[in-house]
Amino acid sequence: MLVSDMLTKEEVQRFTRRNDWSALRIVAGNWLMIIAIFTAVAYWTHPVSVAIAIILLGGRQLGIAVLVHDCGHGTMFTRLSWNRFVAKWLAAPFIFSDAEAYRVRHNKHHRLGGTKEDPDLPNYVNYAVARRSFLRKVARDLTGRTGLKTLRLTAKGYGPKAVLTWIAANGLMFGILFLCGHGWLYLMWPVSWMTTHMLIVRIRQAAEHGSVPDLLDADPRKHTRTTYARWWERLLLAPNNVNYHLEHHILAAVPCYRLPEFHAYLKAQGHLDTAELCNGYWDAIKKLIQPSDEATQTVFPTSA
Repeated sequence: MLVSDMLTKEEVQRFTRRNDWSALRIVAGNWLMIIAIFTAVAYWTHPVSVAIAIILLGGRQLGIAVLVHDCGHGTMFTRLSWNRFVAKWLAAPFIFSDAEAYRVRHNKHHRLGGTKEDPDLPNYVNYAVARRSFLRKVARDLTGRTGLKTLRLTAKGYGPKAVLTWIAANGLMFGILFLCGHGWLYLMWPVSWMTTHMLIVRIRQAAEHGSVPDLLDADPRKHTRTTYARWWERLLLAPNNVNYHLEHHILAAVPCYRLPEFHAYLKAQGHLDTAELCNGYWDAIKKLIQPSDEATQTVFPTSA
């Protein structure tokens, strides 16, 4: 079904309207939460507070990644230049990414979604997996093995210029914390990225496209899933309304701050009656795991 079958021209304009104040609130909110986490550990320095911070920072790093994603679509701010600025200087380098390279690849994911040419297909094509396999993936993420591999591949793929911006951005973060008398707090940032962030990204991405009705169907309602997120899941797994992923694939021009409203409209009109909707991320995770370790997987050949 095409967007024109679901929405009138006026409705498309309504849901795709940008608002700079809403965008600024989301950008500031993400960074203020990061500052709050560092501040809390500075005032209550304890192994427990550090462990909690590493978990929460992993979720906030996903929030920063979502800023790269949404600004890459040009949907956050009214001006394209503001979207590009935020993605390039206030988001991507802090999470060891490159805004422009990500934008190009991600646009291919939208254009080729539902086909074997989707560049992101290898990330979720094998789900559902055996329980033991899923637990091995979790172990690789939390021990830093996935993070080391990701960092090596992204550094090679993005090149020296991107790496220099990573060093500059993370050096700035360390410098600010150092001037505040707590330079050691910076260590929580790369540790979070290497461990909890990797697991969070895995769950978020697999929940979006893993073990769906038909990965090779052009209809997003077949190859994409939306997950209703509880308040604590929004802290970790679904910042900035990223859990409304089906709606995003139906109309990528909708800003993240309008996705809940867009979802409510589509549901009220019956357009999501046959869609993949999960009540929380635990329900989504259960769909990603085979009921028996002896179950087999179906793997589609890809060009990626």
